[in-house]
Amino acid sequence: MAYMSEGAEGLRSIPALLQRNASRFAGRPAYREKEYGIWQSWTWAEAAEEIEALALGLLNLGVARGDHVAVIGRNRPTLYWSMVAAQMCGAVPVPLYQDAVADEMEYVLGHCGARFVIAADQEQVDKVIDIEDKLHQFEHMIYVDPRGLRKYDHRRLHEFSHVQEQGRAARDELVGELTLRTGSLGYDDTCVMLYTSGTTGKPKGVVLSNRNIIETAKNSSEFDRLGPGEEVLAYLPMAWVGDFIFSIGQAYWAGFCVNCPESDATTLSDLREIAPSYYFAPPRVFETQLTQIMIRMEDASPLKRRLFRHYMEIARRVGPRILDGKSVGLLDRLRYGMGQVMVYGPLRNTMGFSRVRVGYTAGEAIGPEIFDFYRALGINLKQLYGQTEASVFITQQPDNEVRPDTVGVPSPGVEIRIADSGEVFYRSPGTFVEYYQNPESTADTKDPEGWVATGDAGFFEEDTGHLRIIDRAKDVGKMADGSLFAPKYVENKLKFYPDILEAVVFGAGRDRCTAFLNIDLTAVGNWAERNNIAYASYQELAGHPRVLETLRDHVEAVNASVAEDPMLSGCQIHRFLVLHKELDADDGELTRTRKVRRKIIAEKFADLIAALYDGSESIYTETEVTYEDGRKGRIRATLTLMDAKVVPTGAPAMAAE
Repeated sequence: MAYMSEGAEGLRSIPALLQRNASRFAGRPAYREKEYGIWQSWTWAEAAEEIEALALGLLNLGVARGDHVAVIGRNRPTLYWSMVAAQMCGAVPVPLYQDAVADEMEYVLGHCGARFVIAADQEQVDKVIDIEDKLHQFEHMIYVDPRGLRKYDHRRLHEFSHVQEQGRAARDELVGELTLRTGSLGYDDTCVMLYTSGTTGKPKGVVLSNRNIIETAKNSSEFDRLGPGEEVLAYLPMAWVGDFIFSIGQAYWAGFCVNCPESDATTLSDLREIAPSYYFAPPRVFETQLTQIMIRMEDASPLKRRLFRHYMEIARRVGPRILDGKSVGLLDRLRYGMGQVMVYGPLRNTMGFSRVRVGYTAGEAIGPEIFDFYRALGINLKQLYGQTEASVFITQQPDNEVRPDTVGVPSPGVEIRIADSGEVFYRSPGTFVEYYQNPESTADTKDPEGWVATGDAGFFEEDTGHLRIIDRAKDVGKMADGSLFAPKYVENKLKFYPDILEAVVFGAGRDRCTAFLNIDLTAVGNWAERNNIAYASYQELAGHPRVLETLRDHVEAVNASVAEDPMLSGCQIHRFLVLHKELDADDGELTRTRKVRRKIIAEKFADLIAALYDGSESIYTETEVTYEDGRKGRIRATLTLMDAKVVPTGAPAMAAE
């Protein structure tokens, strides 16, 4: 693959990569989208023509160099084309989370000063219209799906296909200007602006240059030998840096095909049809798939359940060793081979992983039990560690050096150092330019030499050179007795159980740890149906005595596991409760990338935390919630507080200073 060694020189923007691919890979598929049950496909040459037509249409509408063009909606080729077309015009694409409420959109659109918005459908158009009076720079909105929009005021509203038609009609007039703008794009010009998830405050606009994206895409593609034959499924939020680097950065560098599912509801079935060779998912996706597998096995016949348990025991013992090319006895290889026919192969095919050559998970730590489950099946699942500010990649796990408790070695071109406080710092070609209109935060995060503070605590293993991340630096603390407190470590172990959707552990500065749990309504609801247990709501099922006893068993099993780690044995959970509602991004309890906002949860449910520590057996509480249509309401509940057994560990293990 000679093209992989040509370096980034001469390919100094995403539009330049598009031009190369339209020539070199002209007839190869670049995009697929399932619509009305049928896969539509565009080659690189066809995609380049569609993108040029849109870029000409944007020029015709008045897009200027340096303008911010917001892109809102689910993963669709048209929206990926929109981001590249904006770049061709010298503008900056700003993707937004499609599930963001109007207020969140108002902040981002106002902060970046977007003059143009490209929206997927009526839902997104309505959200922008609701706030357009507050957006003083906003001028035009383009929509892809015309359904429901025929009677809207179209003075500032334009159909995507019409903008393309107008661009084609004005090609002779505008192509010179477009060529000039595209050709003048520099390596240090802005490629995209992506907003952080806002875990600790207002989202920040992360400015990433062409150099950041292309150098990172080049290095990471070469690390895993990605080429034009790869297939990926683009289903994660387009506003998330991971989707941008995989579906645009690496896709345009390596020339592979990006497949877009028909809808959120069909993602898993579309995944099975595409059977990608390169796959990425955050831990929550792998947790959900594992939950569904366990639910199906509970519904299976006794014979199938026995076969599954028997062969999974073999897989857990030898599967990862076989995957890493290590020595395994002949008898175990024969048993594993039989398991491939009986269990592992069909299971991988059901999940859509039959062709995965490289799989990654990142975003937050994945529970080791979950990680080992997938690798036991022969799926080359690896971890990477990254941030929006790094253009994703900080560390990666090389093939045959994969472990659940580390995040790998520094990615190509990345330098890492560990501060005396234990915080991880990095610098690389992917290091972001700045936070938009926020020099103070930029200076706080990136020093004059380019070192970026990750906010995570970790250390390098002396024998392997692999990085271990303990937790967020601000979340890592000490218990009252001086033992280490790292909540994410315990939370990930809890979420291995299909019954548990989310967990939040408390204990910094206290004499013991406690936890909030969310049940997984799908898994627990399936259990309730099998056991003829009637329930009318999430709240009623979450408080059922048998559910609480089952969760107590899970907590105590996790305590036994945590007790085996001398450094973290103090993090065993003494008491817990099951929340009466699911933690929700609309209620501010999670970010749009589903990360826990600990400070907000601690403030919002302070009464529940107090009850966990004062010995109360139950507590009455009221909580404000946000419904799907934006209305507010209150739910009331009396929660039962549960005690859990802990394993005595003797003297606490002291955290390293």
